[in-house]
Amino acid sequence: MAKKQKLKKTLVEQILDKAKIEHTGLAINALESKTLPEGVTRSDIYKTLALIGDKTGPIIGVLPLTEHLSEKKLAKISGNKKVSMIPQKDLQKTTGYIHGANNPVGIWQNKKFPIYLDTIALEQDYIICSAGELGRSIKIAPQVLADFVHAQFAELRE
Repeated sequence: MAKKQKLKKTLVEQILDKAKIEHTGLAINALESKTLPEGVTRSDIYKTLALIGDKTGPIIGVLPLTEHLSEKKLAKISGNKKVSMIPQKDLQKTTGYIHGANNPVGIWQNKKFPIYLDTIALEQDYIICSAGELGRSIKIAPQVLADFVHAQFAELRE
């Protein structure tokens, strides 16, 4: 019988392990995957969006893949008049991650940008977000994640 291939932990998973934060590493690429692991729906998977505020500079919004970000709401709660998505060509330079690999843990560890997590996450036992590499995700309790990355809960959905 072949040994099960053990995935090498991403830097995000290593950070969480070191901090003794409970999480589960998953191999999910939400950008491409048409099929998800059993028991996981697209609304369990959260996207990490990097925006720039006219007053604060970079800010991060985290909400379900199935929802649309309200830039107006995010601007208001973050103390900006307006916010806009960081152009994809500037994403890695700004956050340290490529499109599809942005994640609240790595961004907080390296950049300390303000992070806002949609309040809908509080209705779930866990959320799934990127683990800092394409095809890799972490499953984590929303309050645990928010506490670790100093995120504020706010309604970000349109």
